[in-house]
Amino acid sequence: MKMLAMLMLLVGLGPQQAPGEDRLYARVTTAAGDEFEGYLRWGANEGSWADMLNFNKEIPWENLREAERLDEAYGRRRDQERSIRFLGLRISWDLDDDEVSEVSSGIRFGHLRALQVVDALRARLFLKSGEEVELGGGSSDVGRSLRALTVDDPVRGEVVLRWRDLERVDFMEAPPGASPAAERIHGTLRTQDGVEFTGFVAWDNDEIFTSDVLDGEEEGTDREVPFHLISAIEQDGRRGAVVILKSAEEFRLTGSNDVNDDNRGIAISDPALGMLVVDWDDFDAITFHSPSGEVGGSYGSFDGGQRLHGSVATRDGREIEGDIRWDNDESFTWEILDGRSEGVDFDIEFGRIDRIDKLHGSGVEVMLRDGRIFEVEGSNDVDDDNKGIFVTQADGSTVLVRWEDFDSVVFAN
Repeated sequence: MKMLAMLMLLVGLGPQQAPGEDRLYARVTTAAGDEFEGYLRWGANEGSWADMLNFNKEIPWENLREAERLDEAYGRRRDQERSIRFLGLRISWDLDDDEVSEVSSGIRFGHLRALQVVDALRARLFLKSGEEVELGGGSSDVGRSLRALTVDDPVRGEVVLRWRDLERVDFMEAPPGASPAAERIHGTLRTQDGVEFTGFVAWDNDEIFTSDVLDGEEEGTDREVPFHLISAIEQDGRRGAVVILKSAEEFRLTGSNDVNDDNRGIAISDPALGMLVVDWDDFDAITFHSPSGEVGGSYGSFDGGQRLHGSVATRDGREIEGDIRWDNDESFTWEILDGRSEGVDFDIEFGRIDRIDKLHGSGVEVMLRDGRIFEVEGSNDVDDDNKGIFVTQADGSTVLVRWEDFDSVVFAN
C-alpha cells in the first residue's frame, strides 16, 4: 500500500518539539480597553509562528522615482504610448506612468513583535528587528475582512474578536507551563509528481488544529472525524478521499469540499521555506505526525529580518555586490518570492534562499539554504514582468539590473 512507505519515512524523525512551542501566543488589547492573553487562531487558517500574515503594501515613492531615474540614465527605450483624443486634442502618456504602486506581500508571524490597528483597512507592524511596516488589506488577514481573531484566554475563556474590536496585539512566547488545548496539524504531503513537503498544515484553507474536523459521507452516512484521530489521507480521484485512522480503520469519504476537488487547497507552512499551497488535482497523499526538534518553528527561531544583501551576476559577466531590492519592492529577508512549480503555489521567504538562477526559457531556479531546488515561474517576481533588481553598493550608488540582463544572485548568509 502506498501510504505504508510514507509512514515508514517517519521513523527516526528525532525528538519531538515541545507542545505549543510553535503556536501563536499574544496579549490582545481591544479598542474598549480590555486585555486578553493566550494562544491565538488568526483568521481561520493561521495558528503558528511559521504561518504567514498576508497583506498589501505600497511601493515607496522613492523606489518608483529611483527606477524612473535609472531607466532614463541607462537609456531605456520607452514602451509604446497610450493615447486618447479629447476635444480634438491628442493626450498621450508612457506605459511606465501606469506602474503599480501597491503589491501583495506577507510575513511570517514569528518575525512580529506587535501589530497596531490604524483604521478599518490598515495596520502597523513592529518587527523584532526594530523596523516598522505599514500595511493594508487585500486578504482575510488584515482589516475588516479578517474573519476573526480567537484568543484562548485561560482565565477568561475563548474570546472571538473582529478587526473593529482590536487596538493592538503584542506577540510573545507562551509562559512556562502553558499548554494549548489543541496542537497544530503537522505532516508530510506528497504531490502527484512525487515531491514531498513537511510542515504545519491548513486543510481546505480552514482546518489547522487537531481538534478541527474532516467531514464527508461514507456510503451515504455523514461522518465528522477530528484530525487528531487521522493518520493519513489519500486523494481518490476528483470526488473522494481515502482516510486512514490511527486505529488502522480505513474508509472512503465523499460529498464535501474537505475531500473532493472543491477543496480550496492544502497549505503547508514550512519553517525552512515559507508557505506553499497544493491544489486537490495535484495532491496525492498526506501523513500526519508531530514536528521534529529541528523544525525551527518556535518564536525564537525568527529574527525579524534584515536587509537583503548579496552578489548579482549579469549576462555580460559583471558582478555587483550590495543591498538588494528585488522587483523594486522586496528589500528584506522576511519578504517573499512567489511563483508556481509543478502544480504548487510558492511563497518563499527570501531569507531561506541561497541563490536564484535565471532559466533560459521562463522562470528561475531557486536553491534554498537547506539544499532543496525548485524551478519556479508564473509571477512578476520570476518572469519578464519583473521590474528589475536594484543593487545599492558600498559607496551608496545604486545599479539597476534589468530582468533581461539578469543572470543570477547569491545571497549573503
